[in-house]
Order: sequence, then structure tokens, then C-alpha cells
Amino acid sequence: MSFADVLTRVAAELALFAGAGFLLFAINDVLVDLIYFVRQVWRSLTIYSRYPRAFASYFVFKSDPGFLAIFVPAWDEAAVIASMLRATLSRLDYDDYRIFVGHYRNDPATAAAIASVDDCRIQPVLVDADGPTTKADCLNHLYDALVAHETMSGRPAKAVALHDAEDVVHPYELRIFDALIDRAAVIQLPVLPLPDPGSRWVSGHYCDEFAEAHMKELVVREAVGAAIPLAGVGCAISRTPLARLAAMADGRPFAGNSMTEDYEVGLRIGALGLKTMFVRIPARPGERGVVASRGHFPSTFGSAVRQKARWLGGIALAGWDRLGWSGGLGERYRRRCG
Repeated sequence: MSFADVLTRVAAELALFAGAGFLLFAINDVLVDLIYFVRQVWRSLTIYSRYPRAFASYFVFKSDPGFLAIFVPAWDEAAVIASMLRATLSRLDYDDYRIFVGHYRNDPATAAAIASVDDCRIQPVLVDADGPTTKADCLNHLYDALVAHETMSGRPAKAVALHDAEDVVHPYELRIFDALIDRAAVIQLPVLPLPDPGSRWVSGHYCDEFAEAHMKELVVREAVGAAIPLAGVGCAISRTPLARLAAMADGRPFAGNSMTEDYEVGLRIGALGLKTMFVRIPARPGERGVVASRGHFPSTFGSAVRQKARWLGGIALAGWDRLGWSGGLGERYRRRCG
């Protein structure tokens, strides 16, 4: 057999392997679409025909709204953290909350930006180490600060919400968390990347990806009984399950050796037999769009590759090794298919 024949045979085998992979992915895409649209038709016939649609603006404050904590880890965020905090304080339609912002001892610019926002609802939390460490490590320091605040004030938090320094928080977010967190241990809102006109290809693909993932695939995950993984922003964790995770890991609820600790939290809480919920709800009647967390994503090829490598490595490889494929049929199906 000549060298050219060997190359031809290798190319044929690789093409066959690639074709099989494309076929499997296509079958999964069709199955997701089928489940999604069948669910939409079923709900239209059995639920929306009997009950009016819910809107976030209909959620009224309870007589005793719960105290909610917001965790914002920050490393080298001096350019954005102050404006994010001011915008969040002005936008949130909720009264009883506190924002815990983590910063590092070797990042004085971020510390100064946080300190420039003079509001009693902002609590800077110093990570007494040179950054950056992992995001999970910073979140664990924020958890310690929350425990200290609860002990001092005598008021336990009802839930902990997670956000990043680039996020645009929806005004009704905390209303939804307060109203629904008693029904589920975890609540995830949709995440919508903000389009960058100067990066249509790199930044734009995040818009397509999250539209598919957070408008369809997470709906299907919930429909088949699989746990909802967290996106790390626009999500809330009930205080008691978070304490259970902490008790199982020497007071560290977020896995410090994981590249995607936020993603794993939802799956770990689901594995405890607790309900996880994806909430996609319009803000007001007659208004397009849903209550969601919006934020900026990488706009350059290099930064996007680094982020995607961390996601793929943390979810598909390390997550598989750390969490395995366990649970019922729906859980195993979605862990295999994303």
C-alpha cells in the first residue's frame, strides 16, 4: 500500500468518525427541539388556557420580605465595579439586601473603586491573599463574611444571589428570588449577553449560544427532570442548602479546585434531592423580553478561547470526573449532552 493510499484511508476514517459525531449531535438537537415544542403546546393547551400568564411585576412584596445577600467577586475590576454597584443600587426594586464585594490585597485600584460607592448596603470583603485566586476561593471568603454578618446582626439571609462585576441586574430580580426561593433550593434566571457592535463574530456568537442554552436547553433540562446548573450570575441559592454544602466541605460551599464551581453548585444541590428551578418570566404585560441578567462577554478571539477552554475543561472533563454521570434517566441524558 502506497503512502497516498494510507493518507486516503486515514482521511476516510476521520471523515467517518466526524460524520458519526455530527449525526449524534444532530439527533440530540432534534430531540431537544421536539421536547421543547411539545412542552410549549402542552402548556398552551392545559395551563395557559385556564390560568392567566404570570408577570414579574405582579409579584408583590410579602409582609416580611426576606434578607437577600448578593455575592460579587472582583479581581482587577477597577474600571467597572463602581458603576456596576451604583447601577445595581439604583435599579433593584427591593429593600432588604446587602452586596458583598470581594477584592484582593494586591489590587488597591479595585478596593478604591468599591470604597467610592458610599452606601451601607455595600460591604467590601478583603481576600487577604495576592490575587487572582480562583473565583470559588473569593466566593468562599464572601460566604465567611455573610456568616459573620448574620451572627452580628442576628438576621439570617433567605438566599444568596451571584453576580459578576460586568452585570446589568434586572430591577425585579430580587422580587422573583424572594417570591420563589421557598419552592426551590436553586433559581436560575436567563443570562443574555450584551451585543458588542465592534465584535459581531466573537461577541455575537455568545448571544446565539445563550439564546439557545437559556431560552431552550435549560427549559428542556427542567422538563426531563434534570438539575439546573448555575451560570454564576442571575441565580439564587437558598440559604439552608448552601449551609449544607458548606458543612460537607469544611465550611467552603464553593469547590475551590473546580474551574466551574458555579455550574457544579446546581448539580450538587440537585444530587441532594432538592428542587432546582429555571425561571423565564416576562417583566410586564405588553413588554417584550424576560427578566434576565445581562452582561458583557469577551469580545476578542483570544479572551473567548481562554474562557471557552475553562468552560469546556471544567464542565465536560473535570466536571465529569468530579461529579460523574449519576441520577435518573433525564439527569444522565442531559449530563451526556450538555
